[in-house]
Amino acid sequence: MKKSKFTKLEKYWILYDVGNSAFIMLVSTIIPIYFNSLAESANISEVDYLAYWGYAVSLSTLIIAFIGPILGTISDTKGYRKPIFTLSMMIGVICCAALSLATSWIIFLAIFVIAKVGYSASLIFYDSMLCDITTPERMDEVSSQGYAWGYIGSCIPFIISLMFVLFYEDIGISLAIAMMIAFFLNAGWWLLVTIPLLKNYEQKHYIEPKKYPIKESFQRFRNAIKEIKEHKKIFLFLLAFFFYIDGVYTIIEMATAYGSALGLDTQGLLLALLVTQLVAFPFAILFGRLSRKYKTASLIKFCIIAYAGIALFAIQLDQQWEFWFLAICVGMFQGAVQALSRSYFAKIIPPEKTGEFFGIFDICGKGASFIGTALMGLFAQLTKNVNSGVIILVIMFIIGFFIFSKAERTSDETK
Repeated sequence: MKKSKFTKLEKYWILYDVGNSAFIMLVSTIIPIYFNSLAESANISEVDYLAYWGYAVSLSTLIIAFIGPILGTISDTKGYRKPIFTLSMMIGVICCAALSLATSWIIFLAIFVIAKVGYSASLIFYDSMLCDITTPERMDEVSSQGYAWGYIGSCIPFIISLMFVLFYEDIGISLAIAMMIAFFLNAGWWLLVTIPLLKNYEQKHYIEPKKYPIKESFQRFRNAIKEIKEHKKIFLFLLAFFFYIDGVYTIIEMATAYGSALGLDTQGLLLALLVTQLVAFPFAILFGRLSRKYKTASLIKFCIIAYAGIALFAIQLDQQWEFWFLAICVGMFQGAVQALSRSYFAKIIPPEKTGEFFGIFDICGKGASFIGTALMGLFAQLTKNVNSGVIILVIMFIIGFFIFSKAERTSDETK
């Protein structure tokens, strides 16, 4: 693929990654720590705190696993994708701001689950837009740029939020007020940078409206499942993706909670995860450019192997510097494996059915990550050892690697 400037629509699509990444940055950093403070005030143990957080994350992903495919299928209908995307995004934005109103840990988790569902649902439609806003030859790089700028862009509201959260006493405000500022700031950022995409996006690949669109969507979803079974490459890729991306998302969503449960310094955890974002920016772009020279499948396998090594290292983690080292390593491969998986899948599915196929993709991705987060919390409770939960992630990466290798051998069509 020759190097060329990004179109305005490609840039606007990339901007949404900048917006929603601000929310997921909070989920990975400040939100678990704030929940920890609410849990401590309710006399909840560190092990139970980690487990409850894992269960909440699992519940949100389980919900999207059920509703995502049908919503994705409906969004393939002409004129439906943008409105459903807008609704999902607004649910996430409003609930992100509403987190500031919760004073009970149970209410806080309930609002968080709804916010996470809105965020995850919006990504189904956002990912399916990739076929509308660019060409197959540019998908790897555009997808990688989305993750890259999402990482670096999310640092802007995060750093501002961090100043309030870490130094609220020096500023002369309470932690609750500092968190309110952080939640509203990130919600506003998310909404603001989404506006250009909402104004300019047009659905190019679609299915004509039917008399009963919802009923028809269920039928198309059933047909999509049958179609996937008939296409071995797509089926094997989704199965592999189910396992390896589960491990990736579990690490993203549980990193701060894991470090906090181990008793590591809170400020150190936040700064380490900020470094993850800064490292992820150039490496996501690097892997996008490497896709011009190397097969996308080979780059994905390299990332899976790297993540298996990261999980192995995390099993014995008990010191601050080890968490910093882990954060840097995660940053090197986090954006790459997500972006390349997204573009790889977009190139092997029918463009007019991107919504329904990305709905299934979401089941195998964010929807499936409930297994990793739930098992990590469950293992921690059963063994009374926080580190033991990480073992399950190593197993998932290994299984994902071997299935993906088999999927790659079924055809040489995807580069």
